[in-house]
Amino acid sequence: MEVLLSCFSALSRQRQKDWKEIEDQASWTSPHENTCMFEAFEWYVPQDGRHYQRLQQCLPDLREIGIDNLLLPPGCKAMHPSGNGYDIYDLYDLGEFDQKGTVATKWGSKKDLVALGQAAQDLGMGVYWDAVLNHKAGADRTERCLAVTVDPKDRNIDLTKPQEIEAWVGFDFSARGDTYSKQKYGWQHFNGTDCNDLDKTKSAIYKIFAPGKDWARDVSTSENGNYDYLMFANLDHSNPEVRNDIFNWTEWIGGQLPLKGMRLDAVKHYSAEFQKALVDHVRQTSKEWFFVSEYWSGNVLEIQDYLKLVEYKVHAFDAPLCQRLSAISQSRGADLRMVFEKTLVKFEPEHAVTFVMNHDTQPHQALEAPISSPFKPLAYALILLRKDGYPCIFYGDLYGMCSSTSSLKNGKPKKFRHPQVPKELWTLPAMILARKLYAYGEQQDYFLHRNYIGFVRYGNARHLWGMACVVNNGLTAVRLRMFVGKRHAGERWSDVLDLTQSSDEGAVKDKRVPETEKGAEKKKTKSIVRINAKGYAYFPVQSMSVGVWVNEAAEGRERFGTCFHSDIYSY
Repeated sequence: MEVLLSCFSALSRQRQKDWKEIEDQASWTSPHENTCMFEAFEWYVPQDGRHYQRLQQCLPDLREIGIDNLLLPPGCKAMHPSGNGYDIYDLYDLGEFDQKGTVATKWGSKKDLVALGQAAQDLGMGVYWDAVLNHKAGADRTERCLAVTVDPKDRNIDLTKPQEIEAWVGFDFSARGDTYSKQKYGWQHFNGTDCNDLDKTKSAIYKIFAPGKDWARDVSTSENGNYDYLMFANLDHSNPEVRNDIFNWTEWIGGQLPLKGMRLDAVKHYSAEFQKALVDHVRQTSKEWFFVSEYWSGNVLEIQDYLKLVEYKVHAFDAPLCQRLSAISQSRGADLRMVFEKTLVKFEPEHAVTFVMNHDTQPHQALEAPISSPFKPLAYALILLRKDGYPCIFYGDLYGMCSSTSSLKNGKPKKFRHPQVPKELWTLPAMILARKLYAYGEQQDYFLHRNYIGFVRYGNARHLWGMACVVNNGLTAVRLRMFVGKRHAGERWSDVLDLTQSSDEGAVKDKRVPETEKGAEKKKTKSIVRINAKGYAYFPVQSMSVGVWVNEAAEGRERFGTCFHSDIYSY
């Protein structure tokens, strides 16, 4: 027995020493303030041209919970009035000219967009633009040119000799004319298409044939041999006129809107060298914009290779983490300790933008990555409250996702049904706020158990309070012993999410929530944990749940438990 006690005592002293060293290493002088991005749209937002107006109304609420930067949808003119902008027609039309059957885009008019940008700037919020630079759609006319058909599974293999095709590659922008840009587009500005009006029955990918014209080589080659061609009329970024027009556009749009950054769409499908040159051009024009690239791959090594090609001048979305979160949420009793394995945030923490869901992975989309509603709060805790990564919140998780079915019935508009936010996500605004107020300093992980894990943030000189988080995907309630620091001895800590859940209307101000559910939430009682003299405490968490524990006397605690207006469509 004495031997056992001696071993236990030695182990305890070593742990105390280790924890003390961790606490001493905290970045007490760091001036860094946590930031959070908000993807300010989902795929099925109503086609009423009022999206920008609604967002402007919501800005104060978003700022209050800790949202710093808005990622706007691709608001350039699409090929169709209902297009989301990924079917891009004109970079220089932000909802100003009568083109493709509409003046405003699906998202709203240029006037509304400018007003939204100004309102965000007035609140100290940044605006990022979703830049679709890979292709053009909705050409005004056809042109004849030479092309070869390629093997769709290996685009490096030509299946035919050069032949004449009639392709939709003529872009005149007649309604805009020469306003903002005189550049028009013809077959010389593209290297591929999937249409040929000389043979409309044939489904094929055509590579345009001309001296010096080919697919870009610095694109994804892990699929289809060479994945330069994605859809529509594929831009040739080696063409000097294409390059100059896009470079000029970045300067122009930066003068139209108070932008702080850009999302680069579909970067695996066009030249990495061009992307690097584009970022360099922007920064040489005195704009220190933030750039994040959408390179969709579950293979973290492939994304790392891309970051090397662009010399780490951009961040990248952590698609592997999104896929892991989806897989774990669909697997009963999945091992939470493995959640960050083979993810970008693990290997490139300074360049990873983490997310749980986005417009590409939401239900009914081609890259759908389903995440069960009960697991989503756990997933958000793992991207919002930890030290590494720049988290991005999805519009659909704060405001709900609209139906994917057509908005028309028998040729007439359907009655719009306001989307509901799942009850499990009522705590999301509080979690975002907890990041802004408390998720600072060094981090100690407690990844000891398969179905429940925890971590501690020790705070710093500017944010002293610290925080403890426990995540549990198991079937039973558990508690986890963690060290928060001797300086917290005797303090009473409580779960900031309990405050949210016990508010009069839950986490969300939503008149559509049944009163019986609201009443049930009111009955929840706030649990208290007291930190012992050695700086330890047992932190409890319910099954399939997350707890975020902070000193109940911490600065900012009064901001929890207030209502977040989730019904954006009531504006």
